[in-house]
Amino acid sequence: MVTDAILPAFSLGWREIVRFHRDRARVVSGIATALLFWVLIGFGMAGSFAPAGMPSGVGAVEYLFPGTVVFVVLVTAIVGTFSLIEDRRSGFLQGVIVAPVPRSSIVLGKVVGGATIALLQGAVLLPLLWPIGIPVDVPGILLGAGALFVMAFTLTCVGFVLAWGMESIQGFHGIVNLLLLPLWFLSGALFPLDGAAGPLQVLMRLDPLAYGLAAFRQALYGRADVAFADPATAWAVTIAFAAAAFGAAVIAARR
Repeated sequence: MVTDAILPAFSLGWREIVRFHRDRARVVSGIATALLFWVLIGFGMAGSFAPAGMPSGVGAVEYLFPGTVVFVVLVTAIVGTFSLIEDRRSGFLQGVIVAPVPRSSIVLGKVVGGATIALLQGAVLLPLLWPIGIPVDVPGILLGAGALFVMAFTLTCVGFVLAWGMESIQGFHGIVNLLLLPLWFLSGALFPLDGAAGPLQVLMRLDPLAYGLAAFRQALYGRADVAFADPATAWAVTIAFAAAAFGAAVIAARR
């Protein structure tokens, strides 16, 4: 019984990875866009970026880098769910739906495949941690990769929910820009929570992606004072949101 659920999930996940590997433009574009953003914004603000709440001794280039990695993960995870709309147009999704497998297995395969791709895309940037001065070690890298995977899993689930009922990639893209990009802007990727205005601080504390980024920063630095939430809270909120997002994706797939 377990095999009947795991094998379809593995097959769908592997299919996502193969499709991504064959799309070389998609492999390069997300990383190149994020790196360009990081270089222009980070080095442009390096001489003046010191808002309240900044960790001691951390400059703009260093501070923006973890948020840039999360941006790559976010974009890759969401773009990966475009395939759901393409699969519906080609008839592949209809064939999967009528197969005698649990809907949760279908969701798990699509989501884990997309999350794995997003993690690998984000991991490509991790070797830059040492040149920019983030004192990371191997345990920190592994813990940080875990935080990235949970965020990628969550974002892929959210993209799955949004894409499940969509017929147009253009419409889906508009919804993504409206809902998900603000999540990243309010996550603390560009400025720390303590340096934001009062209303923004409230929104940032309500942003689940902010806790994932906090867990990622703390894993890299090996200390808690680089983020607004303590590690236990950051991980608890991140994992809870991932579970809720997966549940929502399963409910959407069962409609």
